[in-house]
Amino acid sequence: MPKLSEYQGKKLLKDCGIPVPAGGVAATPAEARKIAEKLAGPVAIKAQIEVTGRFKAGGIKFADSAAEAEKAARELLGKEIKGFKVTKILVEERLGIEQEFYVGIIVNDSYKVKGPVLMFSTQGGVDIEEVAVKSPEKVASLNIDILSGLSVKDARKLVSKLKVPASLVEPLSKVAFELYRVFRKYSARSAEINPLVLTKGGQIYPADCRIVIDEASAFKYPELEMAYPRDIGRAPTELERLAWKVEENDYRGIAYFVQMATDFEPGEGYVGFHGIGGGGAMLGADALIRRGLKLADYADTSGSPTAAKVYRMVKLIFAQPNIDGYVLMGPVVANQEQWHHAHALVRALREELENRRNFPVIILIAGNKEAESLEILEEGLKGLPARIEIYGRDYVYKVDYVAERLKKLAQDYRRTEKKVK
Repeated sequence: MPKLSEYQGKKLLKDCGIPVPAGGVAATPAEARKIAEKLAGPVAIKAQIEVTGRFKAGGIKFADSAAEAEKAARELLGKEIKGFKVTKILVEERLGIEQEFYVGIIVNDSYKVKGPVLMFSTQGGVDIEEVAVKSPEKVASLNIDILSGLSVKDARKLVSKLKVPASLVEPLSKVAFELYRVFRKYSARSAEINPLVLTKGGQIYPADCRIVIDEASAFKYPELEMAYPRDIGRAPTELERLAWKVEENDYRGIAYFVQMATDFEPGEGYVGFHGIGGGGAMLGADALIRRGLKLADYADTSGSPTAAKVYRMVKLIFAQPNIDGYVLMGPVVANQEQWHHAHALVRALREELENRRNFPVIILIAGNKEAESLEILEEGLKGLPARIEIYGRDYVYKVDYVAERLKKLAQDYRRTEKKVK
């Protein structure tokens, strides 16, 4: 799920009526200086990366003048923080904080709720889970009926449950109500303001915010400029960006691809992993790992993708250097017509395997059009110099055997490669 940067989230808050601190986004130290000059006062300079814990990681600095802001920007821009390179910074007025609150909306997937939950706390600045455990009297929550929505009255009732000064109930309730508008308008999985601060001047402002958009809805909001709307805990690789382009331009089925390792040498036991069906594919991946094989990537093509989409995914897997094998692990009897996978595999593998003598390829595929798919694969892959083994539904519950075969073929391949060299 894609996390928005703080400046993106605050723009959405502002557009829905929540006042935000004055400031602007800079990509150079000179731009940071101009923004600070315009604000004419103490400022905060914040690295715009999609992770929490920026302050402790050195991603937030403070300045009392434009010159100091420029210096701080120079120190942050280009720096790598928690696996992300800082290319933008937010320069905004520094708030004089009197008190910190938390307000957030998350999706609760439990069978008892299955909907959004509004949470409010009189203690902000820390994880809400921590507050709920240590000081439950400081947290109140409300399950929101997705059909009837949230009213200002509902929000007011929730805020009033806690020890909040009467003068703050209305502005805090309004923020909670408007945050739900953001949540619904942008198909969010979560929308949190933490901390929501009361300034010494009596104003309520979001000092920071965290908004996570549903991945499947990303295409609806081009204005958010989400170059890679997936949360993988680090900056995406070039292959991962290319994989997203496949998904972005074709929503028929799933084409998921993430690299598990990028810096490895030939013979280290890394294989290209291609799964069909989340749970079954993970069982297959586990069987490989238990036998000492390592996953160079985790890819998934399920939900009836087109042959073109599957083809591109296979090509991305083979674009990884130094892999010692490829496996399509589909230990499920899929309801999608598998001959689309078969046609894609034949085309991609004929292109990739022509010059990979003895390269291990194992294909486990089952489901609709299975017999036709197996025939397409057997006929289409004849004559290639690789070592190819194809399995159908009889092996859906025999992933350990399939994993053992790949291990044996990979070991043979590595020995052959050493002799050639």
